[in-house]
Amino acid sequence: MLKRAIPNVLTFSNLTFGVLSIVEVIQQNYIASAAFIMIAAFMDRYDGRIARRLDVCSDFGKELDSLADLVSFGVAPALLIFNKFNFLELNAKLVGLGVLVLYVLCGSYRLVRFNIIKFEGNFIGVPITVAGLALSAYSLLAPINKVSVFFSDWFTPFSFLLYGIQI
Repeated sequence: MLKRAIPNVLTFSNLTFGVLSIVEVIQQNYIASAAFIMIAAFMDRYDGRIARRLDVCSDFGKELDSLADLVSFGVAPALLIFNKFNFLELNAKLVGLGVLVLYVLCGSYRLVRFNIIKFEGNFIGVPITVAGLALSAYSLLAPINKVSVFFSDWFTPFSFLLYGIQI
């Protein structure tokens, strides 16, 4: 019983750090938010590996992992970018909401597709974990209040590239 719980504890930790990242976004602690996403990625790296090594893989674990990944590497990074770049005050609310929703939709599509195909050891497209880490790293590099230049010159092509290579 305990052996079966170990990978799920890591997956629940991934989900917890994703939720904490969202809380930090709400409190405008963007560095902490990005750090929590990075910690979630560490947890995500090992939950499946440990499950396979312990021979305790399950449909429950697979679905839980996808849910945790959607929160930690889909919703949390999208909200981080949306809030840090303050789309609401840039008169770009629709663009910002579009970027946010499109990223989450592409990430969720990729996760669902991964769950229904037989995994042969090679990923198709960029895993949502990598895309979420890329957005988090981008948020750390981008200065606050320099959004118009930084966003238009780099973020739009970067984000659409991430969307496309995820799916």
